Formats: sequence, C-alpha cells, structure tokens
Amino acid sequence: MSASGDYVAPSGASESRRRKPAVRRLLSGAAGLIWPQRSLISGREVAGPGAIEPELWAKLRFLSAPLCVRCGAPFDLPAGAVDGEAQVCGACLARPPAYDRARAAVYGEVSRDLVLALKRQGRCDGLAMMARWMLQAGGPLVAEADLLVPAPLHYIRLARRGFNQSVWLCAGLGRLGGARVGVDVLKRVRRTPSQAGLSPDGRRRNVQGAFRVRRKASVSGRRVLLVDDVFTTGATVEACARELKKAGAVCVDVLTLARVAGPRSIPI
Repeated sequence: MSASGDYVAPSGASESRRRKPAVRRLLSGAAGLIWPQRSLISGREVAGPGAIEPELWAKLRFLSAPLCVRCGAPFDLPAGAVDGEAQVCGACLARPPAYDRARAAVYGEVSRDLVLALKRQGRCDGLAMMARWMLQAGGPLVAEADLLVPAPLHYIRLARRGFNQSVWLCAGLGRLGGARVGVDVLKRVRRTPSQAGLSPDGRRRNVQGAFRVRRKASVSGRRVLLVDDVFTTGATVEACARELKKAGAVCVDVLTLARVAGPRSIPI
C-alpha cells in the first residue's frame, strides 16, 4: 500500500511505541536489583551507572590553566598569574619532549583510583563520562587531529587482561569528537616490565624500542593524537611519539584521562 499524507499508524503500533520506554525502565530497574551500580572510584553501591559519590566528586581535580603549553603540567601559581598558553616549563625548555603538546583531564589521588579501576577492574561503565572530560581538556587537539591512536599493549598482556583501556578511551573520544581512530597503527613489539616504581630514567630505558608503527602510510603527513589512560613521566607517550614521527607524522599530540601532577624532571 502506498503511503499518503492521510496515513495514520494503527492504534496498536502507537500504543507499542508508548509502552517501550516503560518496558526499558522496568528492565533497567530489574537489572539494578540483580547487578547493583557501583561507584567508579570506591566500588560502593550508588544510585546510577557511572556515578561517583558527592564527597569523592568534590575531591576530583580537573586540570585547567595555567599549564605548560608543551607537557600540560600545571604551574604552581594562582590562576591568572601566568598565561598558560604562552608559558613553557623549565623541563620542556631544557629537554623538549618528542610530542608537540600534552593535555590531561584530571589529576590527584582520586583520579589515580579512577584509573586503577578502569585498568585493573575493567570498569567501562564510566567511559562516556571520561571521554567527555578528555574532550573538554583537549578539544583543540581532537579537532586538529587527522587520526586518533591509542597507546598499545603487548599481545601477551592484552590476552591476559582481555582489553586495552586506552583503546576504550580512544574509541569514546573518537565518537564524541567525530574523529577517525586507528586502533592498530601502533604495535608494542617488546614486552616490558611494569613502569610502576621505576625512576624517570628507568621508565625511559624500559620502553626504549618497545613500539613500532604498523602502517606508516596511515600516519605519514598527518597530525596524530595519541590517547592513553595516564601520563606519569611521559616516557611511554614519548617513545610512541618518536616512532610516529619517524613514520612521517607532522605533529603528535597527547591526550590522557589523568596525569601525575607536577613538572617533568629536569636533566642534570
């Protein structure tokens, strides 16, 4: 039967559409009873998915200007005392990083617990919110990027963990920012011990030669945004940035969910 402007949907169909939201609410409520929602930070039961208790939310610290224009480290000065977009920290002046710019969304002890829950427990129920934070922190970097690339895991660690949290964040950021994502552009070719507990120099040595670009044509002549979960000393993202630039990337920026606040170490 051909459609016309006078066509009216059968009453049963419209009634079905009205029932769907109610059914979804009922199913959601039942799921909440079976699988209670847990805080992204403490793991305690909370009201809804991706929630954080008010007292922990108040302690969550979002990075904002003044920042080092290169590494994104916050300056220890009152807001407005320094133009963050025109200042470079001493560490970046002494040893410019391999990447062009780095930004992060949050920092501090609470953000550490947030990253650990994502990395070690696979808490992906807050990914949409985390991606929004990252987009807010690094919107210009996302807008200018031709390609978003997640920091890779070695295949053995990936098999054991079952996921790469950087891929999750990168995919969420790509959906929000309308950016192209290259999941398999970078490869971790050497299995390395955990970076935890290593000195800045030890971290750099640990990841030296650990990464390779798999598809050079995909990055050659392009602006790449490297996405990772946390920026500590910058050793991992610097190692990745060097390989991307060797493959022909004209710019490599970095965007992470969290960072360890404070300046990069100054070489002596």
